[in-house]
Amino acid sequence: MAPPSAIHTSEIVDTGASIPSNGHENLGTATQEPGLTKSQAEKAEVAMPKFPGPKKFADKYEEREYQKGRLALAFRIFAKMGFDEGVAGHITLRDPVEPTSFWVNPFGVAWPLLKASDLIRVNEEGKVVDGGPCRLLNAAAYMIHHAVHTARPEINCVAHSHSLYGRAFCSLGRNLDTITQDSCAFHNDIALYSSFKGIVLAEQEGKDIAAALGNKKAALLQNHGLLTCGKTIESAVFWFMSLEKCCHAQLLADAAAGGRGGETVKINDEDAEYTYQTVGTELAGWFSAKPTFDMMEHEAGVDYKW
Repeated sequence: MAPPSAIHTSEIVDTGASIPSNGHENLGTATQEPGLTKSQAEKAEVAMPKFPGPKKFADKYEEREYQKGRLALAFRIFAKMGFDEGVAGHITLRDPVEPTSFWVNPFGVAWPLLKASDLIRVNEEGKVVDGGPCRLLNAAAYMIHHAVHTARPEINCVAHSHSLYGRAFCSLGRNLDTITQDSCAFHNDIALYSSFKGIVLAEQEGKDIAAALGNKKAALLQNHGLLTCGKTIESAVFWFMSLEKCCHAQLLADAAAGGRGGETVKINDEDAEYTYQTVGTELAGWFSAKPTFDMMEHEAGVDYKW
C-alpha cells in the first residue's frame, strides 16, 4: 500500500490550545487528516497554512458552558445520522469544574430537540445534581459511562448508541479488519467485548466493559453496539461516526468477497500503523469532526443553547 498523500506546514501551530502530540515532534502538522510524524512530513510536497486546535479556557465555568453546547450539538448530529432509536444511547461529558461528575442527556428527551440547558449532571454516586427540567437518568448510561470515565481519567467524552451497522457487525463476535484507509484509524486501537448480559444495570458489567476497552478509543460490544471515547467531544463523536461507516463497509465487502468465493484484502501492519499516525490520532479525530459540528451549529442557530 502506498503511503497516504500528505500536506504539511513547516510551522508549528500556535493556537493556545493543548494539543496531544502522541510523541511526535512536529505538532500542528496539517494534512488531509492531520497527525503526521516528522518523518512522514518530510515526504510531503505542498506547504499548507496553520489550522486551529481545540479551544482552551482559563475559566472552568466558561469551559463548562461551552462544552455543554458542544454536547448538545453532538446529540443533534447523532440524531441527524440516525443513531437515535427510542430512548437508547448516550454521550457523556466529564465536567470541567467537578471532574468526578459528568453531563449526559436526560432519559426520554428527543435528541433532535436537545439543548444545552436540558443536559443533566450526574455525580459519582449516580445522583443527578444539576441540569434541566427533566432529570430522568438512564441507569445503563451511568453504569457504562461512570466505569469508563473512572478507568480513563484522560478521557472527557464517551459515546454509545445502537446504530444500525454497528449493532449488525457486533453480532458477528469478531473485531474489525483493517481493509480501508479509514479503518486504519482503529488499527490496534479497538477492543472487542465478547459478552452480553442484557441491559447494563449492574456495576460489574460497566467495569467489565471498561476493562475490555482498556486504553483504546473504541469498543465493539457484542450483540449490543459501538462505544467510542476521546479527550474531546469532537473526537469521540467522529470516531463513532467513522466506526459506524467502517462496520458498514466491512459488511458490504465481506458479503461481496464471500459471494465470489474469496476474502477481502487486508492492509499489512506496517502500512496500517503508518496510516494510523495520520488518521488515528486524537488531533485527527478533533479536526475531522470540525466540519460536521460547524454545519450543525449553523443549522441549529442559537436554539441548541437554551
